[in-house]
Amino acid sequence: MILVGVEAGKSTRNATGRINVNKIVLIVLGTLAILMVGSVFIFNSKKTEKRESIVATVIPTQVISRSGSNYVEYSKKIFEVSKNKRRVLFFYANWCPTCIPADADFRANLDRVPNDVILIRVNYNDSETDAEEKTLARKYGITYQHTFVQIDLGENEVAKWNGGQTKELLERIR
Repeated sequence: MILVGVEAGKSTRNATGRINVNKIVLIVLGTLAILMVGSVFIFNSKKTEKRESIVATVIPTQVISRSGSNYVEYSKKIFEVSKNKRRVLFFYANWCPTCIPADADFRANLDRVPNDVILIRVNYNDSETDAEEKTLARKYGITYQHTFVQIDLGENEVAKWNGGQTKELLERIR
């Protein structure tokens, strides 16, 4: 251990034989300073790792999986070009404790979703929701995240339900 202010082999007693309190105080303060700096460094590095993990989990990419995926994030272009498929809108919130596992389940089970179905993730009432997504939510009367709406070619509601993952999606699509 490094002793601050004391040379190796020298006593902390002064010439009169009394303990030199100043040297002991310096040693204690130096040791505390080293411990505090080390603790702050360790705490901040763990905090950064946790923050990076959360960001990786919450922030998705535009296309949620492979090219030509049947699970995509909403955009006007995707909404229009997918008219020839059975479209299901998934109203998702990035803060929702049931939406996040559903999102992960859809990503993991893309091969189970029929090729003629496209699941479009629409941001709802979160930090990423844009004006077009708010308009869609109003159009289909969405009042709760983790809501699904299947629509037809004319954008009319075919089915609507709350909650679920891949299993429920497959059971409810028409």
